[in-house]
Amino acid sequence: MKKFLLAAYLLLQNAIAFAHNADTLVIGNNQSRLLSSNYFYELEDPSGKWTVNQVLKSNAFKKSPNSLPILRLFNSAVWLKVTIKNSDDEPNILINTGPGIIDAFDLYYVNQNNKICHLTASDGPGQSKLQSPNSISLPLPSGSSKTIYLRVKSSLWSVIPIKIYSQWSFFRNQNIENVVTAAFVGAIMISVLYNLMLFFIIRDLSYLYYVFYIVFMGLTLTFTRGYGSYLSGDKITLNNYIIPLARVGFGVFTLLFAGEFLQLKEKLKASYHINLLLLAIYMVIVIVIFSKHVTLAYGFINIIIIFTAVYMLFIGCYLYFKGFKPAKLFMLGWGTLFIGILISAAQTKDVIPYTIFTANLTPLSLVIGIVLFSGALADKINLYRNEKMKAQNFAISVARENQRLIIQQNILLENKVKERTSELISTNLDLSKIIDNLKSTQHRLVDTEKMASLGRLTAGVAHEINNPINFVSSNISPLRLDLDELFTLLAKYNDVLNNPDSAEYIGAAQAYRQSINPDFIRDEINILLNGIEEGAKRTTEIVKSLFTFSSTDELIIKKLDINKAIRANLLILKSTIPYYIEVKTVLNNIKPINCYPGKINQVLINLIANSIHAIKAKEQHDADSLLITTSELPGHISIEITDTGIGMDNETKNRIFEPFFTTKDVGEGTGLGLSIVFGIIEKHQGSIEVVSSPGKGTTFSILLPKNLA
Repeated sequence: MKKFLLAAYLLLQNAIAFAHNADTLVIGNNQSRLLSSNYFYELEDPSGKWTVNQVLKSNAFKKSPNSLPILRLFNSAVWLKVTIKNSDDEPNILINTGPGIIDAFDLYYVNQNNKICHLTASDGPGQSKLQSPNSISLPLPSGSSKTIYLRVKSSLWSVIPIKIYSQWSFFRNQNIENVVTAAFVGAIMISVLYNLMLFFIIRDLSYLYYVFYIVFMGLTLTFTRGYGSYLSGDKITLNNYIIPLARVGFGVFTLLFAGEFLQLKEKLKASYHINLLLLAIYMVIVIVIFSKHVTLAYGFINIIIIFTAVYMLFIGCYLYFKGFKPAKLFMLGWGTLFIGILISAAQTKDVIPYTIFTANLTPLSLVIGIVLFSGALADKINLYRNEKMKAQNFAISVARENQRLIIQQNILLENKVKERTSELISTNLDLSKIIDNLKSTQHRLVDTEKMASLGRLTAGVAHEINNPINFVSSNISPLRLDLDELFTLLAKYNDVLNNPDSAEYIGAAQAYRQSINPDFIRDEINILLNGIEEGAKRTTEIVKSLFTFSSTDELIIKKLDINKAIRANLLILKSTIPYYIEVKTVLNNIKPINCYPGKINQVLINLIANSIHAIKAKEQHDADSLLITTSELPGHISIEITDTGIGMDNETKNRIFEPFFTTKDVGEGTGLGLSIVFGIIEKHQGSIEVVSSPGKGTTFSILLPKNLA
């Protein structure tokens, strides 16, 4: 009963269709027809989700105001009701959507058993033999008619050119289209290989950008003409990601190619910045694509491509009229492409009629553009060649002129050479004397600095030795008096021993003993001897320190205890350290290192003496200190000498290691001390750093290798 009612309903729909004067589309032998508004009724599906049962029950089918089917809403579908009669000998009719971005293409009809049949672009008898994935093969016996319902869905607002073919007409048309497409792809491949070869030869980025421009242009065209399905069987992935990304790539490399070819960065700065802005917009479009806002992405792409076309045409014309000759062919090529883009856009919006010429105008304009752009690049090679020839000719003329001048000058030079030779010999002798004098002066200055250090050392040693020697000297006189009294007492005891019965000697000895108090003399002698012993020890330490310097001033590598050397230097310089400077040492346990001991001692005494001088130079002294720290690091040892002196500014800090640079008054220094220190540190393959600020003191940090080779 349900089948009977459905069949009656379909007959009623057919009657309504004929009542509206809908023509039957008749396909004869080897014939093809474009589906125009005379042959179909349309039903718009704004949501794109209607089922065939809903469509069959709908009375909203109407004649289209446009000549071809058109999708007027984004992400919508359109249903087309068509009656087809097969007058061909073959039992199949083929329906093709033509070039465009189609998300879904479905065909529905009622068979002889009143059952609704559904065919898609991947179904149908003989479909495996089809060369176009946007085609549907409709089984329709010869001489019979059938009413079919076509559903076309797309994310874009565009015209849908649908063509109906007899079987052999379709295959013939597909063969022709495949040959044309293969020729187009072949031309692209040849152009790609040719320009890629030129890029590797000339190393001009214009050719590389042009290669990518051609590749993305070819991908965009072949994908939109249906060949993208061979790359991805999923139309959603193809239409929503691959095609828009290919268009973005085409736009990006169009800008890069134009910018490099027209030299916008050098010739037109403002346009170069506009290019950067457009590239940034393309990157935003990529984000929009992956955010699944496909309709918005296609809208942005169409707007920016049209803007780019107008903008590039304007820039090409501007530069050409400004005298930039390579812009001529660029302007012609881009003008041709611009016309093709405009006509294609107008055709997809049904502004101009759909014809075979307008349908193929875009690939035609692209091919013409490739030819013209290739000509522009070839012309650029000629420009390079002409510039090279001009440069070579100029170089040859310059070389000839130089040769003539050289011949003339040689004659003059030969005469002057003899004169100058004698002068140079005399000058060289004078220079040799000057150099010898400079070397002698340098050695004397270095010796002077050494003598200055030796003077400080001698003054310190003299002062340090003077104190314990004075202490010993002052104890000798009272010790001698004590010893004389004891010897006198011993003499009286000796008289008693010789005259044991003499009361006179015994009384005199006892009286003398009581007068000198031997116990007091014993204690005083001990005190005087302890003082002399302390002075001797102090003198011995100073002598040992001097021995450290005298025994290590050799240019051979020896082991040196850094901590011991620091203590010796402090002992020597003790007399130069004022009472208001507190000397602090943090000497960690460090093993002796390989070095030139005499040179290292020279470094230490120079740096410590400079720190003492910096503190003395302050106008006011409050909690001034000198801190010396040693520590062991992997492969190195560290010595830090920190003072609370006047410090130094950056200019002084950057020059302190220069020879003869000094901040001291005239006569107080040669300016070679820190220069010699720097040279000694370099000789030890170490490093020295200075941290200082005016009024905040100075820190010298030294790194020395443990095992100097």
